[in-house]
Amino acid sequence: MYFFLSILSLLDLSYATTTVPQMLIHLVSKSKTISYVGCVVQMYVFLTLGITETWIFAAMAYDRYVAICHPLHYGVKMSQTLCVLLAVSSALCGLTCALVYTVFAMNLPYCGPNEINHFFCEIPAVLKLACADTSLNDQVDFILGFVLLLIPLSLILASYVRIFIAILKIRSTQGRIKAFSTCASHITVVTMFCIPCMVMYMRPGSEASPEDDKKLALFYNVISAFLNPIIYSLRNKDVKRAFFKLVGTSEDTQ
Repeated sequence: MYFFLSILSLLDLSYATTTVPQMLIHLVSKSKTISYVGCVVQMYVFLTLGITETWIFAAMAYDRYVAICHPLHYGVKMSQTLCVLLAVSSALCGLTCALVYTVFAMNLPYCGPNEINHFFCEIPAVLKLACADTSLNDQVDFILGFVLLLIPLSLILASYVRIFIAILKIRSTQGRIKAFSTCASHITVVTMFCIPCMVMYMRPGSEASPEDDKKLALFYNVISAFLNPIIYSLRNKDVKRAFFKLVGTSEDTQ
């Protein structure tokens, strides 16, 4: 679990670093420009990290499934080799699919004015500047969105169906609460990240609102990455004890 959490932390840090520093500079600077190459690089890196994170979520769900449903075989089934393989395959999927996204988007003609109504180079915002038919790009976005969002979400859902069935078989209430608490953080983080991404990348470009897109992007790019460490840290007893001490309550009364 901590192996995947460390990867998730690195992805969130890199994810926000790709866009937030430039956004902050543009807020205080009169010059709000980015080069063509810089835009392409930002788009590719952002997509790579986002796609990789989606599959890491699926790997984490499988990890929880093995830990709860097959605890005695956990060390064998979740070997170090398998964990590394899951992480590498997630990264390769991110690198490959992000390249497809980026190539299809940047092969379109852009006649100007090249003013992106967004705070970074995200595909839906960039496609609005194209002076050509983007229906093929919409189809590509939908197909890749299906593969990169719905398939991992289906795997996550399947894992949690088995997990909840196993939890219901636990006789003690305390045991059920403890088992469920190991999953609550992951479910919350997946929901905050994947639902806005589905809305952003799986709807036709003609239905997209620039202002709504900016709000969605801000949520899954900045707010989600900011809340993830807090959500996972609240599972740590020392962090919980410090939090309860800060708010002036006893942990035993919670």
